[in-house]
Amino acid sequence: MLGSCRIWLVSSVILLLGLTIPCSCSSLKSKIKTKSAVFLSPKFEVGPGSVSNKYYYNIDFPRGHIALKSFDAEVVDEAGNSVPLYETYLHHWVVSRYYHRKNSPEPDQDGFNSTDFVIVRNDGICQENVLGQYYGLGSETRRTATQVPDPFGVEVGNAAEIPSGYEEKWLLNVHAIDTRGVEDKWGCIECRCDLYNVSKDESGQPLSPEYKGGLSCCIDGTRCRLSEGFEGPKRILYLRYTVKWFDWSDFIVPVKIYIFDVTDIMKASKNSTMPRAEHNCLIEFQVEKSCSPSVTTSNACVDTKRTSLSVPSGGYVIYGVAHQHTGGAGSTLYKQDGRTICSSLPIYGKGNEVGNEAGYVVGMSTCYPQPGSVKINDGETLILESIYNSTQSHAGIEYEVKKSCSPSGRTCNACIDIKRTSLTLPSAEYVIYAVAHQHTRGINSTLYRQDGQTICSSLPIYGNENEVGNEVGHVVGMSNCFP
Repeated sequence: MLGSCRIWLVSSVILLLGLTIPCSCSSLKSKIKTKSAVFLSPKFEVGPGSVSNKYYYNIDFPRGHIALKSFDAEVVDEAGNSVPLYETYLHHWVVSRYYHRKNSPEPDQDGFNSTDFVIVRNDGICQENVLGQYYGLGSETRRTATQVPDPFGVEVGNAAEIPSGYEEKWLLNVHAIDTRGVEDKWGCIECRCDLYNVSKDESGQPLSPEYKGGLSCCIDGTRCRLSEGFEGPKRILYLRYTVKWFDWSDFIVPVKIYIFDVTDIMKASKNSTMPRAEHNCLIEFQVEKSCSPSVTTSNACVDTKRTSLSVPSGGYVIYGVAHQHTGGAGSTLYKQDGRTICSSLPIYGKGNEVGNEAGYVVGMSTCYPQPGSVKINDGETLILESIYNSTQSHAGIEYEVKKSCSPSGRTCNACIDIKRTSLTLPSAEYVIYAVAHQHTRGINSTLYRQDGQTICSSLPIYGNENEVGNEVGHVVGMSNCFP
């Protein structure tokens, strides 16, 4: 374990905020050339059922004062072939920035507690050393856009910000699970403790009897239960990542990275001399059983997690995306007045080919608001909502969802029906207001542009009491969009 720097992915939303909005970016590409490079991580070895969760320091990465534009990644074998999720499940990868004292040794897998090593966090609001990465995704990485639109960029490598005697470097964490020949593939990728025969955490402390699955049960070197008699070879794999960037220029507008965690519990500081909000991003949480196969309540098989977040410094939203695992049905960030900032929906695979693996989350939709159209004010309270279906047991990274309405289905989104259609507008207009209409059992409705960007996502609000306007089980409202 890496001590205080352990970084785990959660049900989260990633936002890029620009503090200023330029008048025009039409001349940027004529003045600045986009650079691109493809790198390989150090190799990692996996065998049937095994887990690799390694940390790699000082990875290959563009150097100098630059503006990062995108970071895309996938798992490949020694021949450079893409590896499908049903063979090796990419649980998560994260990339973090750090300052390292010159001529001092690199940290190892066992951790570090030294002034020679300083993590450089993003601008998110989670407590220290939690969700501080610059980039990070999971199984959805191949079909999730990470491009920062022009003229914006993530500024790194500014020599004026690097402490004297230090240099800027990058850390990569790759968590992969080889599911070839396992007894229960979905249980393995959700890190169910019984399948890994794990009862203690990495520090040797007994796990709670209520802890059915999660990161503590699929640590590096563990193995998920194999089908009887199965044997298979070990294999060497890599994370192949492509980075695009600009050399820094005054034409580029810097953006800040914010990662919000749906498990975040915010409270006021007890320090009266310096009042501020204290955050406690829990990383994992458990969802109690919400329904059974015989229950007919409309939203019985949908679990919704919400939290309120206060952002000390606001800005204009440039990009947004959520991270969800198998069973996810969407995540939305709302402004204080209820307007949608960004709604990000999972894309489930339907085939056998790489990038379309049936039943897996193979992508997440993204938000690219028109620059200057969506602003978060300083100190504004936001609402983050994450929706999962509870059609079966999900003892995963974020939480456990008890089995409910589909006793025989193994596909994680078996109880979600998606209807799509293509529409052509005869003339172009600006979107001023939008809302969907759904009946009981609705989950959400989203309108996309031709390029896949979200125009508006409208979600039903289900009542949970007996008073008028909050009638339990009924759709009592719909979220709306005011771009």
